[in-house]
Amino acid sequence: MNCQDYLYEGLEPKDVARRWFLQRCAVGLGGIALSQLLGEAGLAFAEPLTVVDPLAPRKPPLVPKAKRVIFLFMAGAPSHLELFDNKPQLAKFDGTLPPPELLKGYRAAFINPNSKLLGPKFKFAKYGQSGAELSELLPHLAKVSDDIAIVKSMVTDAFNHAPGQLLMNTGTMQFGRPSMGAWVTYGLGTESKDLPAFVVFSSGKKGPSGGNSCWGSGFLPTLYQGVQFRSSGDPVLYLSNPPGVDAALQRDTMDSIKRMDQLHMDLMGDPEIATRINSYEMAFRMQTSAPELMELSHETKETLEMYGAELGKPSFANNCLLARRLVERGVRFVQLYHEAWDQHDHLVEDIKENCRDTDQACAALIKDLKQRGLLEDTLVIWGGEFGRTPMVQGGNNGRDHHPNAFTMWLAGGGIKPGITLGESDDLGFNVTKDEVHVHDLHATILQLLGFDHKKLTYKFQGRDFRLTDVHGNVATQLLG
Repeated sequence: MNCQDYLYEGLEPKDVARRWFLQRCAVGLGGIALSQLLGEAGLAFAEPLTVVDPLAPRKPPLVPKAKRVIFLFMAGAPSHLELFDNKPQLAKFDGTLPPPELLKGYRAAFINPNSKLLGPKFKFAKYGQSGAELSELLPHLAKVSDDIAIVKSMVTDAFNHAPGQLLMNTGTMQFGRPSMGAWVTYGLGTESKDLPAFVVFSSGKKGPSGGNSCWGSGFLPTLYQGVQFRSSGDPVLYLSNPPGVDAALQRDTMDSIKRMDQLHMDLMGDPEIATRINSYEMAFRMQTSAPELMELSHETKETLEMYGAELGKPSFANNCLLARRLVERGVRFVQLYHEAWDQHDHLVEDIKENCRDTDQACAALIKDLKQRGLLEDTLVIWGGEFGRTPMVQGGNNGRDHHPNAFTMWLAGGGIKPGITLGESDDLGFNVTKDEVHVHDLHATILQLLGFDHKKLTYKFQGRDFRLTDVHGNVATQLLG
């Protein structure tokens, strides 16, 4: 039958809100009983609910070494064999077929695994007191080699870009899970009142193959997702007021909306309403804070030159400088995507260009954070979604995707500086010592931020989820 309340006459019960149905449709006794129980438990809304900031800074359960993260994500997968993992034996056997036993059961993305071996294209040398071995393509990183920890034993489960990027950023190859940045802001909140807790920049030839899911909130409240900033114009779309709307009018409008939201929250007690109020207020404050953040002319000439940043010219270098400015202002997680590293062909030309675009700025970020006293509690991470094959693709000038061994580096935030962790075999094909899976990397990052990765969870669809799912071990060798 239909509900008889005159406001809803003729509507099917299933089309009417559940709370209205409980209140109006002859089951008021259940509501009375529920109110009695809530009152006895001290849970009834006798007083108006105050809006609690869900992004207020929180202390982690463990003693943290890092307070914030900058993730320099080299989307497309840089070749470890040209940059970090020198293999003289690979050079020696250039142009020959790999050993048959090496390729047994191996799956490649686009090439025949029986393709010939391709020797490294660039020279290597050792740098610093640590003796870190780096390619000639990384002269700036070589100058800060004693400040970074190089991990040559990374492995992953994915050998295509979108799944690989999702796994590196969310802990799974499936869409719909929270990103690492979302987990971190969920756990720690933010120290910034005027900027998002999690900010994303993108440079290179295109955006990441994994799309916005790489910085999404998944089943966490949307408040924790990354906010993508643009490198030119308004940092965020629709940040500027339309013609005829001044700050006073906008403030009056915001206050009216806030009062209505507060009334609704007092009635319903829905925490998502607090999230909505917070989001409106953040957007209003960003109209002042975001343009000020993006104004690089406030930086000294020496700083701009150190990064290789140019005023008014979007670049990875500018984004690195903006990352430093963001963490200075209390932003919890900053991620820079540079999608340009997928060298199936034109390996030599393209990787030279990529290093020209990124090497100076990455090293400058380390130096800049260090001289400002920020590196000690800022964790910087560099790497892509997987490595590249020792076998050739694209004639004699390309490499395919390779999940069995690749390299990343980390700095600051409790990382032991000046070390090289792990090894791969003579051809750079498989890890042979101190393997670090992507799940292990995530567990280590959370440990540095003050969390046991097994206990930072969120209940969804009947079970507790976490960034590392049911995997992960902390790479204690990396901890300072």
